[in-house]
Amino acid sequence: MEIRIYYEDTDAGGVVYHANYLRYFERARTEFMRERGLSVLELHERGCIFPVVRVEVDFRAPARHDDLLRIETEVLEVGKTSFILGQQVVRAVDGKLLVAGKVTLVCVGPEMKAKRLPDELVQVLTGV
Repeated sequence: MEIRIYYEDTDAGGVVYHANYLRYFERARTEFMRERGLSVLELHERGCIFPVVRVEVDFRAPARHDDLLRIETEVLEVGKTSFILGQQVVRAVDGKLLVAGKVTLVCVGPEMKAKRLPDELVQVLTGV
């Protein structure tokens, strides 16, 4: 997924405010699923919610106003009730890695108790 950085994304130092990268990761995860034929909204309506339970982020270089960024998402691990995605933010013009992250999500029902990942999600995540 690509995203353009606007003035509103930056902090007083003129660089992207660190917490905004979590928003970019979230959008990219949703688009990752959509590109593979899954709707996060439809899964939610069927009683599968995917809260983030762990995030690791390494900030390597700043993004600035008007940069075009590419957020890349890859599957790192798939369990019975959770999965881990690797996400990177790369500046499109030169391919420089700006931010690297690892996000763990757990499948829960409306009562917020862990449940098995839906079969169609496992198929998309594992490529099987």
